[in-house]
Amino acid sequence: MKKFYTMKIAGIERDLELFPISDKLKIAAFIMFGDVEITKACAAELLKKVPEHDIMITAESKGIPLLYEMDRQENASNYIVARKKEKVYMKNVIHTDVQSITTVGGQDLCIGENDINAMKGKKVLIVDDVISTGGSLAAVESLVNQAGGIIVGKVAVLAEGDAVDREDITYLEKLPLFDSEGNPIL
Repeated sequence: MKKFYTMKIAGIERDLELFPISDKLKIAAFIMFGDVEITKACAAELLKKVPEHDIMITAESKGIPLLYEMDRQENASNYIVARKKEKVYMKNVIHTDVQSITTVGGQDLCIGENDINAMKGKKVLIVDDVISTGGSLAAVESLVNQAGGIIVGKVAVLAEGDAVDREDITYLEKLPLFDSEGNPIL
């Protein structure tokens, strides 16, 4: 039984550990936290593919290092993180529900007045590490739309499963799903 899937991402080889999400299906975990080399390389490659934008947003939390690095490489001054829980310092908060393949149960995503004002009428780029079912992406889209932002692009490092066929996203590599033995199925 295979425990890892090896792939090249932004020219860098990584072994992604396989985890079961059901009796018949496994996913490969792409985790950028702590991997500065892959984060920098992926940010640079994605920036070559993105449309003109005023501000970027991601969902808490795995996309944060990528978003930060893209913002840094662009010499931008602000980005937005949709939070999983409302914080005491947030005012006039808007919320949306999200279902993610990597998180058990539903979640809430929210942004406050400062982030809403930063997006209103602006060209917004949505950034994520992996798009699979599209649940997190749809939740962030909802927040951008509620805030009055104009979505100009949706980018990710990897597209997994059915997401590889979506025409509304830009990504660097395809990530297959795996059977219970760890063999690629999509």
